Amino acid sequence: MRNRWFCGVLVSLGLCVACGGSSDADPAGSGGASAGAGGQSGGAGTGGLGGSAGSAGAGGQGGSPVAFGSCADTPPPGAEKPAPLPTYAGTCPTLVAGDNTITTQGGSRGFRLALPTDIKPGENLPVIFLWHWLGGDAKDFYELGEVQKAVDSQRFIGVLPEKKGDTLFTWPMEVVSSQARVDEELQFFDDMLACVGAQFSVNENCVSSAGVSAGALWTGQLAIERGKHLSSFISLSGGTGGVIRPWKSSEHAMPALVLWGGPTDNCAGLLQFESTSKSLEDGLEKDGHFFIECVHNCGHSQPPFDGSLSTYSGLWQFVLDHPYWLKDGTSPYSQSGLPSDMPAWCGIGKGSATMRTGVCDNPSQC
Repeated sequence: MRNRWFCGVLVSLGLCVACGGSSDADPAGSGGASAGAGGQSGGAGTGGLGGSAGSAGAGGQGGSPVAFGSCADTPPPGAEKPAPLPTYAGTCPTLVAGDNTITTQGGSRGFRLALPTDIKPGENLPVIFLWHWLGGDAKDFYELGEVQKAVDSQRFIGVLPEKKGDTLFTWPMEVVSSQARVDEELQFFDDMLACVGAQFSVNENCVSSAGVSAGALWTGQLAIERGKHLSSFISLSGGTGGVIRPWKSSEHAMPALVLWGGPTDNCAGLLQFESTSKSLEDGLEKDGHFFIECVHNCGHSQPPFDGSLSTYSGLWQFVLDHPYWLKDGTSPYSQSGLPSDMPAWCGIGKGSATMRTGVCDNPSQC
């Protein structure tokens, strides 16, 4: 287990907010899915790295088959497609593994790129944006998240944006954030995606976003505003509502993973991540999204996952198992049950998770 957790302190509107967490899992590609919390029975195992998961789909609306597969599979005929990748207004910088800068709305911005060390000819790589927490930066996420191990073993491109530093919550997701500032951050996302797609062969059906604490709060807003590109998203101690912008329907009902650290996941009792996470779930449920709920008992600290491919391999496998072209509200996990790299304290749907019990190796931090 890691000896420090994603942490930061924020004072805004009288609130103190800590930024935390992420999670890990066993190797993707394990056979034999285990029973998920909330009564999900085991079934077919997940595929290999980036491979198919679960069993063949059940009948969909009107009796037509629901096609299940993974980001490694060819979309079936007639499947929903994401919007074309954005176009950069200018000449993209030459991107390298490590730190990069790009001119975007509002000036020059930085981001870190994590590339597999051995990109193969003709390999179309998924893309996962990884938004850091308040007290951290892209380098912290890269190191603590073992992102290089993840991209090498599970075959994707990691894009780790750096904060601009002009908002109290790191990213502009508060209700007091101007729409102009939100639009600026959305353009930053568009420009990074455009230039990554221009230089590398990417899988447009597998573009996802994951965030930790403040980064998770922003990821919820990105899912609303950029559903035309996102195949899935992961919220680790994030959410919507309260002083954070509320959920609004996205144009794509993409699968999600919503995780928090139980009723003590808060900073000084002020911003309650259980409440914001449940608010996000309410919106997802209302709009027909498939989602996994995970609830541990360690508060605003490192969730007690136990992975081997990389610290958080189970999270990245969730992305790889949910391409854009899945029918709204469906998942291979609905047929197979949760894969073996998801802990027993995760389940499918709102209220499905049985909160973990046991010792926590890392203290809740604010």
